Amino acid sequence: MNKEFWIYLLILAGSTYLIRAIPFAAMKKKITNKFVCSFLYYIPYTVLAAMTFPAALYCTGNLVAAALGLAVGMLFALKEKGLTVVALVSSATVFAVDLLMGVI
Repeated sequence: MNKEFWIYLLILAGSTYLIRAIPFAAMKKKITNKFVCSFLYYIPYTVLAAMTFPAALYCTGNLVAAALGLAVGMLFALKEKGLTVVALVSSATVFAVDLLMGVI
């Protein structure tokens, strides 16, 4: 590996470490503001949704099949089915819709 790779890696590692370490160093006492606490509580869910939703729609190359698979997966998740069941039913839906659209 060349020298530039290690330089880039160190800069990236340092910057990501600082982004995580500065808030801990800056905050000396517990956060009591309810708005800030709720904001920080929902950040991981928001980021996960922002990364997952576009990937779920554009991963198959067929927007209709992906949207139907996503809708079925959300329906099963709202009915509190397990993660394996949701994944299998969503995948089967995408496969079936994709198969039907290819035939029709």
